[in-house]
Amino acid sequence: MSDSILFQAARIGSLNVPNRFIRSATWEGLAATDGGCTDELVRLMEGLAEGGVGLIVSSHAFVRPEGYAVRGQLGIHRDDLVAGLARMADAVHRKGGRIVLQLAHGGHLAGTQLTGQPALAPSLAGGPEKTRRREMSEADIDDTIKAYGEAALRAKKAGFDGVQIHAAHGYLLNQFLSPWFNRRADRYGGGIENRTRIVLDILASVRSATGRDCPVLVKMNSEDFLEGGLTREDSLQAALMIASAGADAIELSGGTLLSGKLSPSRSKIDSVEQEAYFRDAARAFKAKLNIPLALVGGIRSFEVAEGLVKEGIADFISMSRPFIREPGLVNRWKSGDRRKATCLSDNRCFMPPMRGTGFYCVVDREGKEGS
Repeated sequence: MSDSILFQAARIGSLNVPNRFIRSATWEGLAATDGGCTDELVRLMEGLAEGGVGLIVSSHAFVRPEGYAVRGQLGIHRDDLVAGLARMADAVHRKGGRIVLQLAHGGHLAGTQLTGQPALAPSLAGGPEKTRRREMSEADIDDTIKAYGEAALRAKKAGFDGVQIHAAHGYLLNQFLSPWFNRRADRYGGGIENRTRIVLDILASVRSATGRDCPVLVKMNSEDFLEGGLTREDSLQAALMIASAGADAIELSGGTLLSGKLSPSRSKIDSVEQEAYFRDAARAFKAKLNIPLALVGGIRSFEVAEGLVKEGIADFISMSRPFIREPGLVNRWKSGDRRKATCLSDNRCFMPPMRGTGFYCVVDREGKEGS
């Protein structure tokens, strides 16, 4: 029953991925208060590898202290964090899995109460007005570019199979890409070429630190779904520049934490027609890109996932919430049980980490407790 294209191997740069399933990065709220890797995170990633996920993308890990977004977030901003991260990578590898580490910076979404500092932002104008922030100087930008390279080297030393640069969902690099957030008048603002510059500079910094043999993925929005935000046309131009600059794959998502009802993301997915929110954008991107494309966003059914790859809309299928409830979903589908993911897409799994206890499937756990 494993003859589907979804169970065929594919490459991302120098990395051989045994199937087309990617666990998309998320916030689990399970890291130590200083960003350190915990036993809970190690067990989580180990379970995903054991469950058959072809490539795991780690928690979003902050590359600088002022980029710390939310409590329980993983960090990669100090050398002494490498040993804990190495346990995570080793646990995945012992189960035969592959894992890349996602590099992130909160920008104006940083938790100022956590960091004790104003949030860094592309510009004071633009974006939500209530954020305590300061506009990044070119020196700040240079320091951030350097920090991504240093963080990537730490990930490589820890044994990760590559890194992913997080440029989606309203975090710092998405803020630079988006004209709603980015009102700069220098070489990092204005047209899409300038707004993409920091991502290209970070890509070069990461490459310089890790070498050509380290796969580098970029996660980005297809569009922001904000009035005056990043459009699909500009995003596609940015993606083409990112690919030309040497990225090994792009993971395509969409929307920000501020997009609200404009975003097509759904809290409940009842039919296959509601799945794959960003399918049309992926089709347009895939037609122009010469590197692999992973698609995330509301994919719940085997048939939908298989169709996306068969039709050439995406090379890889990324999921996050379904693996919270079913870390063994890929193996279940591979065994021939092709029922859709049991995830209800109700987002209740993110309530526990808001309370400081780390995420879990609330429906699943309450069901067990009530039986």
